[in-house]
Amino acid sequence: MKYILGEKIGMSQVFDSEGKVIPVTVVSADPNVVLQVRTKEKDSYEAVQVGFGIRKDKNIKKPQKGHFKDLGNFRYIKEFRTPQVSESKLQVSRGDKFDVSVFKEGDMVKVSGISKSKGFQGVMKRHGFHGAPATHGTKHAHREPGSIGGGGGRAGGRVVKGMKMAGRMGGERVTVKNLKIVKVDAENSLLAISGAVPGRKGTLLEIRG
Repeated sequence: MKYILGEKIGMSQVFDSEGKVIPVTVVSADPNVVLQVRTKEKDSYEAVQVGFGIRKDKNIKKPQKGHFKDLGNFRYIKEFRTPQVSESKLQVSRGDKFDVSVFKEGDMVKVSGISKSKGFQGVMKRHGFHGAPATHGTKHAHREPGSIGGGGGRAGGRVVKGMKMAGRMGGERVTVKNLKIVKVDAENSLLAISGAVPGRKGTLLEIRG
């Protein structure tokens, strides 16, 4: 299993050998540092804990300093759960570093991140409702949700759980699968991934192959 933490830079486009345009998301992924290798015997699950990014020393809490020791001051810490990822099998240990070169062009990956937060939105934007007719007597209710049931029906005079209504939109963990690595620039620690990935510019991304 391949994995790395990166930061979304933005979208661009590249041309393939046939001259076709491929929209890509550019991801900056500085070398990740292995902070801890969790084993089934000691932690009851197997995973690799990695650190990414840089944070000012004044913003690092004492327990984190004790955990990082001389490895650096990291902005993000994530664990990649991998079955049978014992140190002896993957040959990884605390302090090891890995970069974008773990991937190669053509690899299929899935990318996880926090989607853009859009605040409180109505049902048309949040759920894709069509809205009320623009004419035929509609006044001031073009974007309203309409009836939500209730009364003596199945809802029992209440709003049933899961009802599609207005509310906060975005800001959720989203995973996009089956994306292709179009280009790997190990010198500049950049990845070009086909299509769009979750989040705004600067979003932390988990890339797993």
